[in-house]
Amino acid sequence: MPQILYNKSRLFYRVIGRGSRPMLAFHGYGQSSAYYEPMEQALGNDYTIYAFDLFFHGNSDLHKNYLPLTKEYLAGMILHFLEKEGIENFALMGFSMGGKFALSLVEQMPERVQELYLIAPDGIKTSFWYNIATYPGWMQQLFKRTVLKPNLFFKLLDALHKYNMVHKSLIRFARYQMDSTEKRLRVYRSWIGFRELSFDIRKIVKLLNKYNVPVTMFLGEYDQIIESKRVGVFVKSLDQGELIILKTGHSHLLQDVAAMLHQKRISEV
Repeated sequence: MPQILYNKSRLFYRVIGRGSRPMLAFHGYGQSSAYYEPMEQALGNDYTIYAFDLFFHGNSDLHKNYLPLTKEYLAGMILHFLEKEGIENFALMGFSMGGKFALSLVEQMPERVQELYLIAPDGIKTSFWYNIATYPGWMQQLFKRTVLKPNLFFKLLDALHKYNMVHKSLIRFARYQMDSTEKRLRVYRSWIGFRELSFDIRKIVKLLNKYNVPVTMFLGEYDQIIESKRVGVFVKSLDQGELIILKTGHSHLLQDVAAMLHQKRISEV
């Protein structure tokens, strides 16, 4: 895999497709750039997709001197990448956590963004539990201890499930992402490392409208992590916004979007 080195940090990426239009793609939590490979059949004739391994995932490495990741540092790294690849303007795609990275680039270099595809994106409406885990102070230290001693966390999940306080799909998601020390450490590092990737969504809307950026958002009808009612207002505020809802949940949404786009391409031939 190719990589760029920027101020002692390394950003790995894979190149998917052979189209004339460059697209920068950012995956979701617990994934890697490989999750974008199904997009080759869907978009590979029109786009060359540069799918990145996010930090704390895949091979990419964020130097400790630049923790937490700032939007300015991310923009500097991407500018270095664009210069290396000879790219001027580009499309963006972000799934789940990757939505934060896509929105960061919209904020930092909106004049270079030609299209924006958001798939159940984080960053528009942040969940209560995310805020609790990343808020400085004693709650953050409590979550850090959970990495090594998760029993209390799992007891909390059991109680939430018993009294139907949280949808069962969220319980399954939390259990899967926290069922080993390695996974819990990745959760902690990601949530803390990316805590500065937050946005004034009204500003994002103004930038997208100012630069006439078409936005397509894909959501899952059964997604309990990024719910349509929480982010649908964002699309309605855009001059060029389209909302597509698929009959699926969160975990497989990226693959389902790829399948839908592939089928659409076939039907148009």
